[in-house]
Amino acid sequence: MSSIRPELRNGIFYAVGTFNGKRIRKSLGTRDEQIAKEQCSLYEARLWKRHSYGEEAVRTFEEAALSYLQQGGEGRFTARIIKHFRGRTLGKIKPGEVRKMAIELYPTASPATRNRQAIIPARAIINHGHSLGWCPQITVKLFDVPKSTKHKPVSDEWMDIFLARCEKDGLPHLAAMVLFMHQTAARVSEAMNILGEHVDLAQGVCVLAKTKTDEWVPRYLTTDLVARMAALDIREGKRVFGYSEKGAVNRRIAAVCRRAGIEPRTTHSVGRHSFGTNTIRSGVDVKTAMDAGGWKSPSLFIKTYVHSEDAGREVASVFEKKSRRLVSIPAQSPKRKGKGID
Repeated sequence: MSSIRPELRNGIFYAVGTFNGKRIRKSLGTRDEQIAKEQCSLYEARLWKRHSYGEEAVRTFEEAALSYLQQGGEGRFTARIIKHFRGRTLGKIKPGEVRKMAIELYPTASPATRNRQAIIPARAIINHGHSLGWCPQITVKLFDVPKSTKHKPVSDEWMDIFLARCEKDGLPHLAAMVLFMHQTAARVSEAMNILGEHVDLAQGVCVLAKTKTDEWVPRYLTTDLVARMAALDIREGKRVFGYSEKGAVNRRIAAVCRRAGIEPRTTHSVGRHSFGTNTIRSGVDVKTAMDAGGWKSPSLFIKTYVHSEDAGREVASVFEKKSRRLVSIPAQSPKRKGKGID
């Protein structure tokens, strides 16, 4: 059934012969005869293992990673993960090992970084292997990420004051850029890279290159935004909003906030965080909000970008509006009124 031997061809040893009626010719990658014999034996043992127990017994993590990348998978954080799991059989990697890997690779990093740069790509690679029939599907619990307090959404009142101050200060490009990020969830880098040829004001649409996926995607413009952008003298090959450096945008926003007497916010606050929170509060369903803003992970979207303030009162208000009963409730005695309740 098997007849495989090392054979020197053009200075390199190959494993040649037959296995289960199929011809074999595989480079062993060495010129050393002793090493070639060892590699040939290992290769034949692997063929027998695959023949007896299936693909799950032999496919490695690096094989799955290579296939994942060849089919368009995200490769920014995979190198360190591949090195960590090098030689490991794909089907034997357990969820706990993936979490342990994240801690070992990023011992001082935040939970969000461990999730983004270790768990999510490793899980994607293993589940890609599952789609090829190489291993079982895997579920790995992400590290708990505290809700961000650094980035808070801005209110409509804040936005009105900010835009009014920009108009007073003669900063139409800044006003249009902030409103664009606020209404489309575009990142500041994406907004800065929009050129005149990317915009069609007549159709109320522009396209931007996603900095994380390199995909061109549309963003749809409100009438107010179209009007503001139309006043910017948009030209082909020219940056629509004029800015080319992220720090300059944030510094200019902070200066306007100081003059307007409002709390300074970053581009991420006025953009993606505000978009996520405001769309959900307005009644837009999660899937639609995620698609419109370019989010892929529901858990990331909900935990990080949707902020809920005074949630209890909001829910009570919903039930209040739905209620058809008219109930007369006597005023509560001041002595029994709970502390801290307005």
